[in-house]
Amino acid sequence: MRLIENNSSKIQLQIDEMKQLRAEYDTKEQYCIYCKDPSKPIPGMTLQESVSLDALTKYLKHLEDKYAEIEQLMSKKYLPAQRKADLDEEMIVVLERRDLAENLNNELQFRHQRLQIISQALTLWVKSDMSRSFQDFMEHIQKSKDLHGEQGIVEELLEDDPGKAKEAEILLYYVERFNELISLGEYEKAVYFAANSPRRILQNIGTVSKFKAVGKTRGKPFPLLSFFEAIFSISHAFKHPVDAELTLEGIKCGLSEKRLDLVINWVTQERLTFSEEAGDVIFDYGEQDTYNKPKCLALAQIIYSECGLHKKALLCLCKQNQIQGAMEYIQQFKDFTSDDLMQLIKLCPHTELIQCLTREWNGKPPYLSFGLAVLHLFSVDMKKVGIKLLQEINKDGKDAVEHLMINDPFCSLEKWQELANICLQNGFDKLSNDIVSVLRSQAGVTEISEEDDKVNLMQHVFW
Repeated sequence: MRLIENNSSKIQLQIDEMKQLRAEYDTKEQYCIYCKDPSKPIPGMTLQESVSLDALTKYLKHLEDKYAEIEQLMSKKYLPAQRKADLDEEMIVVLERRDLAENLNNELQFRHQRLQIISQALTLWVKSDMSRSFQDFMEHIQKSKDLHGEQGIVEELLEDDPGKAKEAEILLYYVERFNELISLGEYEKAVYFAANSPRRILQNIGTVSKFKAVGKTRGKPFPLLSFFEAIFSISHAFKHPVDAELTLEGIKCGLSEKRLDLVINWVTQERLTFSEEAGDVIFDYGEQDTYNKPKCLALAQIIYSECGLHKKALLCLCKQNQIQGAMEYIQQFKDFTSDDLMQLIKLCPHTELIQCLTREWNGKPPYLSFGLAVLHLFSVDMKKVGIKLLQEINKDGKDAVEHLMINDPFCSLEKWQELANICLQNGFDKLSNDIVSVLRSQAGVTEISEEDDKVNLMQHVFW
């Protein structure tokens, strides 16, 4: 322990000495004089030139000229900071004077143009019969287009509002500034500029085309998608919603970037103008993206319903397996024909849907004939669905078949006979016999064999 303590004391003394030396070094002013090593060659000169007095004199003259040139450039290129501050103040004063002169000039131009119109109106009034007062005559001119060709110009000049004349200049400024930002590659600023342009002047397909031409930039958000996010997010601030063309392009852009979350927010929350094309785009995207298919079908249904496309909205409900909702939708609108429903079961051949359409629902008669529906499925190469329906009805027995046939006002006896033959061909012998038995039991129905093909079916009419 004594040895360790002695060593520690020595180390501590060394540390204290080093701290004292460092403190003294920091307090003293150190002057470092830079000098080149004379043994090294002079840059830009060979060894022979370095020992030649003429060559050294010539090189010295070259360096002096270069030094003088740099000094002259420094005096021309750079000015004291105070001089810059003085110039800034002078520029502010000049700009204020320019603005005052522009405002005065605009007012004088308005007065001049207004006086011209009044002078012309006075001339016309003098040439007329002067049957009415000059004030009434001026009001008539405001409503007419005789002077200066356009009614809007006359009204504007007769009003004491010079600010309206600057509106066109502002719109032109926004267009030019937007094009400038695009050319400079400042796409984020361009997006903000276009979204906040007055009267939505930059919210059009032309702007979309420019952002499309820009494409994507690595490490930065896609300008076209940012543009649609911006204009859709402020859609509630305007009187009219975003037009259908921009809505369609925005939905296409969002889906192409796999941003279904944005599309869902746009469709459900923002003020957009829907179209059949927009619904079709979302519907087709759902067919390709099976994971998000239910969401896409729900969105497409919203759009189709808003556009009054009830057939497509009904198809979306059926593809979502919302059979009860689909039946309520059919009952609500009541403008679906049997052909429409036949096309529906062809596009969405769900057994539950077909059963609901071919049976009583909420105390109302069936919308479709079971026999015609099965025959239609067999005729359009959907045999598997037809067989599945026959299996379901075959389980219920003869009483269910008889009830179905008696309450079916659409299917004729010939069609039921055709259905019985199809059942026989596909192995449903019992179901075929049940259908034939029900047909025979009906009053006034007689089975005609092939030997009796000479029988005149209309003979009773002429007796």
